Amino acid sequence: MPLNRPALSLGSGPRGVQDARRWVVATCVDIDRSDLIECAELGVSELVTNALLHGAPPIQVRVRGTWEHPRVEVRDGSTTPPLLPSITEPTDEDDLLLTFGRGLSIVARSADAWGAEIEEDGKIVWFNPAPVFSEDDGVEGVITGIAREGRSLSDSPDMIEFEIRDVPLKAYVAFHRHYRELRREVRLLALAHEADYPLAKNLSDLFGSLEQPLHDGMGAGQIEAALEAGSTTTDVHVIMERSSAKLIGRFMELLDLADAFCREERLLSLARTEEQQQFQEWFLGEFVRQANGEESLPWRGSSDPSVRQTSLS
Repeated sequence: MPLNRPALSLGSGPRGVQDARRWVVATCVDIDRSDLIECAELGVSELVTNALLHGAPPIQVRVRGTWEHPRVEVRDGSTTPPLLPSITEPTDEDDLLLTFGRGLSIVARSADAWGAEIEEDGKIVWFNPAPVFSEDDGVEGVITGIAREGRSLSDSPDMIEFEIRDVPLKAYVAFHRHYRELRREVRLLALAHEADYPLAKNLSDLFGSLEQPLHDGMGAGQIEAALEAGSTTTDVHVIMERSSAKLIGRFMELLDLADAFCREERLLSLARTEEQQQFQEWFLGEFVRQANGEESLPWRGSSDPSVRQTSLS
């Protein structure tokens, strides 16, 4: 049974820790996983405390995953990766209580798996609560998703500039949100429970091979500027290697595969609607078309039959 519970937004004061603890405990009871309450409560307390002390607003907590493997996530607006616990912990009690790594050490001992996902506008620190608090050092955390630096035309003779014309901002934002949710979900499932979700591992490997070209092709900064200006459409100019652009054609196949996985309720992200599919086929297809030397085609709406005639050769 998948979980997709709405996030709980937290304030900036100490009450945020109490609210998060009560909310996570109630969630464990609701899904009939009372065996996880102790570790879930302890772990989320540490993560929210760290977010309040070292992160940036907005701060949210939510539970995702499946009934068998629920996952607690704490999101904040800072892109600074968390400090992983060191092998040598402080010995002075005062220093110990103030050390950021101590909280993550407790999370590591409260979890079957845990880590952090760094995104363009913040980070998510997550853990899968364990039934029993570990008496040793716990499991090792994994930091993923750190954004790479942008590219320029001088980086490679194969670099070209793509022009994606008349991008509808509402459809783009929905696509970007869906992409990030899907990327994170398959990565975390593969990291924590590869044996239980083999297809998630396959999807995660595909995401890994496509992460650089997709990150370059999102055009997030240009979209944000257009949104702030109150526009409904905008042109997106992206610099990318021609070979990477052609590789994006594989991403369409990945999305179709992910849709099937979502419909089987093996992923939390919802399968795409027909309108979402058409927009994404046009948007991603423009990189493939232009890499093949074809002229750019503006978005003409989901009813345009040319959207589904995009060549992916």
